[in-house]
Amino acid sequence: MIYGEKRAIIIKMDKLCFVSVEFPDDENVVGRTYWYLCRFGGAAEGDLVDAPLGRHNRIQRGVIRAVTYAAMENSPYPWYLIKDIKRLIKL
Repeated sequence: MIYGEKRAIIIKMDKLCFVSVEFPDDENVVGRTYWYLCRFGGAAEGDLVDAPLGRHNRIQRGVIRAVTYAAMENSPYPWYLIKDIKRLIKL
């Protein structure tokens, strides 16, 4: 199932959904994870996502490695640097 049409921020108890994503097919960043804001409901570890990567924001396929809910001021990475997941692919 692919989610990509609705753009509502997912909030759980007044917190935003953040996901840590690894891009195993990109040899330049393999083994690293990056934090993103996930505006789609139901994100879970192991799900696939399409997300912008790097300063040119090239859309790449990644794997969610962690999901956390936090208020904007407690985001797992500086809020102004976090990008959005473009598409969630549930397996």
